[in-house]
Amino acid sequence: MSTNPPNLRPDLAPKAQISNPSRPGQPTIGMVSLGCPKALVDSERILTRLRAEGYGVSPDYAGADAVIVNTCGFLDSAKAESLDAIGEALNENGKVIVTGCLGAEPDYIREHHPRILAVTGPHQYEQVLDAVHGAVPPSPDPFIDLLPAQAVSLTPRHYSYLKISEGCNHKCKFCIIPDMRGRLQSRPAHAILREAEKLVQNGVNELLVISQDTSAYGVDIKHAEDRGHRAHITDLARDLGSLGAWVRLHYVYPYPHVRNLIPLMAEGLVLPYLVIPF
Repeated sequence: MSTNPPNLRPDLAPKAQISNPSRPGQPTIGMVSLGCPKALVDSERILTRLRAEGYGVSPDYAGADAVIVNTCGFLDSAKAESLDAIGEALNENGKVIVTGCLGAEPDYIREHHPRILAVTGPHQYEQVLDAVHGAVPPSPDPFIDLLPAQAVSLTPRHYSYLKISEGCNHKCKFCIIPDMRGRLQSRPAHAILREAEKLVQNGVNELLVISQDTSAYGVDIKHAEDRGHRAHITDLARDLGSLGAWVRLHYVYPYPHVRNLIPLMAEGLVLPYLVIPF
């Protein structure tokens, strides 16, 4: 799965959502985000961290001091698109940092593009930030930039992706995801709900719940209960449904307990819609 780079092409990017007014001397970073919604969430988190450190977000190559390319490596066609995007960023800007799923194969990337500055794997936020600091040192204004920043959104204001876990415990022969993103790592339920509450407060009307294996949410942490919220997809869906936004579940594999989501749909807590991969 892959999508066109949405953040460096003005005809494709909603500029208002990814750029903030720059100040004199402010370093700016561009982002090309490829692949599935899980990768898009990673891009949002990287840009949010960078903006909090005083970096501006550029909607085009010319205005960026460096460019991050968040790659996809799920299919051969996605790998080819990622390599093309890296090449375009090198030609248009010259300073390129690569991250994402294809970043799990650094030698493969460097074989095609030896001029890149750094390569990191998927959801390695700290390593991406370190690479950016090395390429474009931060220059924060302590009176402006170090205030808590609102999260950067790469989606229209009315909906947002909500990632509840990383990785997958299955070893399907046709799928490379566990090798790239590791085993299942579920987020605590209270942290997911806190993020969802903030999104709804900021005007999000639809929460798109995503992970690699949504039905398995909480298995790795034994469905732990923390702060009154249990880490199980049924409980999480019910809690999210109470926030007043539409809740749409993606990547729901047919585990036996998935049938327990149907009553939540009847109650109007979850949309009568499931994305089920086959």
